[in-house]
Amino acid sequence: MAGRSEPQARTRRFEEEAVEALLAGYQPLPGVHDELVDAEGRPRAHWTSLLAALAEMGVDEVNRRFQAADRHLYRSGVFYRVYDDPNGGERPWPIAHLPLVIDEAEWRALERGLIQRAQMLEAVLADLYGEANLVRSGALPAAAVAGNPDFLRPMVGVDPHGGSFLKIYAADIGRGPDGRWWVLSDRTQSPSGAGYALENRIAIARALPDLARSLNVMRLAGYFQAMRAGLTRLDRSGEGRVGLLTPGPLNETYFEHAYLARYLGFVLLEGDDLTVRDNVVYVRTVAGLKRVDVLLRRLDADYADPLELNPGSHLGVPGLMQAIRAGSVAVVNAIGAGVVEAPAMMGFLPRIGAQVLGESPILPNVATWWCGQPAERERVLDGLDDLVIAPAFQRTLPGLLDEGPVIGADLDPARRAAIRHAIRTRGVDIVGQETVRLSTMPVWRNGRLEPRPFILRIFVAATESGWTVMPGGFCRVSDSLDARAVTMQSGGRSADVWVLDGAPVEQTTLLPAAGRVEVKRQTGPLPSRAADNFFWLGRYVERAESTLRLLRTLAGRLSSTAEGGGASVPKLLDLLQSWGAAPDDVTRAKPVRHVLAALSRRDLPGALPNLIEAARQTASVIRDRLSPDAWRTLADLALMMAEPVPAASAEPDAYERTDRALRSLAAFSGFASENMNRLSGWRFLDLGRRIERAIATCRVTRALVGDTPTAGTLDVLLELCDSQITYRSRYVMVESRAPVLDLVLLDPVNPRSLAFQIDAIVGHLDVLPGHFGDEPPPVEERLAARLAASMKAFSAAEFDDARLREVEAELMELSNDVAEHYFIHRQPVETPWDLLA
Repeated sequence: MAGRSEPQARTRRFEEEAVEALLAGYQPLPGVHDELVDAEGRPRAHWTSLLAALAEMGVDEVNRRFQAADRHLYRSGVFYRVYDDPNGGERPWPIAHLPLVIDEAEWRALERGLIQRAQMLEAVLADLYGEANLVRSGALPAAAVAGNPDFLRPMVGVDPHGGSFLKIYAADIGRGPDGRWWVLSDRTQSPSGAGYALENRIAIARALPDLARSLNVMRLAGYFQAMRAGLTRLDRSGEGRVGLLTPGPLNETYFEHAYLARYLGFVLLEGDDLTVRDNVVYVRTVAGLKRVDVLLRRLDADYADPLELNPGSHLGVPGLMQAIRAGSVAVVNAIGAGVVEAPAMMGFLPRIGAQVLGESPILPNVATWWCGQPAERERVLDGLDDLVIAPAFQRTLPGLLDEGPVIGADLDPARRAAIRHAIRTRGVDIVGQETVRLSTMPVWRNGRLEPRPFILRIFVAATESGWTVMPGGFCRVSDSLDARAVTMQSGGRSADVWVLDGAPVEQTTLLPAAGRVEVKRQTGPLPSRAADNFFWLGRYVERAESTLRLLRTLAGRLSSTAEGGGASVPKLLDLLQSWGAAPDDVTRAKPVRHVLAALSRRDLPGALPNLIEAARQTASVIRDRLSPDAWRTLADLALMMAEPVPAASAEPDAYERTDRALRSLAAFSGFASENMNRLSGWRFLDLGRRIERAIATCRVTRALVGDTPTAGTLDVLLELCDSQITYRSRYVMVESRAPVLDLVLLDPVNPRSLAFQIDAIVGHLDVLPGHFGDEPPPVEERLAARLAASMKAFSAAEFDDARLREVEAELMELSNDVAEHYFIHRQPVETPWDLLA
């Protein structure tokens, strides 16, 4: 036995020494609780396995694994938006690679406290919008409710669909110097962060897979499974019609909205996607209006209905409040639920919580004094240096607390005097709160561990069997030792949260078990807004490609001495100007300047920077439906267009720049062609491209050939239509009008020809939704069929300028008809929900 225990002892000593080396220099602030080590600097028991594993890997291996986690997040397109950022606002998701580790016993206590708090807040909401006993008894001042902009009077007396105001609750908690957890704020409006918590888990589990399993880290899928079941149970139709209502792609957490919608199997919707008819909410889809019964709300309640709430809102759904009162739609969380997350409420919750629940709160909240009461106002004024001064109801208080809460001790004399005056004259808008010294957790920086303050957000969902708590959470970690800078907007990071179980963890997942996976070939409904954006994304991309081909051809002709090369230059310049891509204020004596202007100027509507930016903005609205590679290609192309053009640029520089941009655009087209399923989204994208390409083909043919082509223009037409190789292989001769026009306009097997585009248009329209019973084909199908027939009825010689103008006008009319049919709806159409693509 001695021979076997000696190596084990040496192994333990090695681990202890390695952990010691890892902790060298790790020094928490005096008087601050640290999650990793105790007051004597010894690692806490539930952290030792993680520390030993990191020590065994070594610095280089740990760095490699964490870099892999960063790459996963980047490839997945995980981002957040920083408001007022001059660079566009989107930044890669900043992950703090080490997880926060919580042991099982402590977690169970947190669970009980958070469930109790969710029950308390639900009871308070039911009372405020119901009998108002709390206000009537004086337990809650009427001004603290009526003065709160999140108290929405249209909800008074309304029994929310499903019987409760709160379906999802979140609390921001922090640990104080004494080691106790405190509630710092409540999140009842539309709690965010659960999707980011899930992405953090996936990224870190990929970096440390064996360790996550060996430590029995509780899985998150069970929470999302319970949450989804709770929401789908509210669907009275039984068809799972649940939508996630987002403010749109400019919201800071839009990625999370799109990610959760995909993960939970819900439809991502904006306000413009919805309409209310006869007190019923419908989603506009490419197959007509479809009823939706449940909305997971991720926009502030005040913006939800411009008719009854905020009339300036462009994000909501007119008539939504009436549908809520009629009981035809469940909105989660209920409109008005945000009233209890105001800081002013925290001064009363400990007392009224005991009143509505009959028991003391398990989790205390940070001490708060609402300055709308005389005694509390004087308490704040007397202890200003020891308190945080914050808005009572909103995140900011314009003109006084424009950046949010401030620490009294940090105020200069002028600011202190202004705040003291405001507390005395407008105390209802201000609270004083106890200054919180947050505990710290370890982060991995430059190959070593360092302590940083953090705030933990934990999520609770209402289910059929009661409240379910996510065994983990959204942990925000400061990049500095300043405990106040713990926000994603101010440079913070986000960490995974590992809750350890004492027994092996069941492998819960939202995915069905192997062998029980139902075969599906549809991916859910395509809202008309998404279809509209797919259509215009296709048009913008194709318009940019046509312009780039024209610019590359022009730059090539300018740098070439080939005979006849110069004869086509004026026609190409005319085309550029007619497309709004070339300026009138540049002399034609130096046509290269027109090329450079089209590549760089933003004051020209048809110039490349504007076309690419239009494509990027359109794609951002349907980003959840594009692959990360396709999105990054467009984003990179927009950055390329923003590169300054050197003043001394010449024809070769212009040619290289257009060629490089054209290759990037071809990459996007390749991703769209190869990676998108052939469902309605892809069809609208390709339909837009085909219509735009057909229009461009008509225009360049008219401009370059017309009735009497000049020397060199036929070759230029072949180049612009990418048909030179085919022509040479067929004819091995100089260009002639009839064969060139036949190849460019009428050849059904040439993928760049006009006839090929029209055949593709006919094919898409044939299979898109919108055919009902014995009704005649829609007007756009009839028009496309006439165009296809004319391609076979006319010869190349008969395609003169007038005929090309006629085809171009019919294509423009076809585009309008498609928009009228699929993007605008007036009456509900009762067709099966699951047929939508």
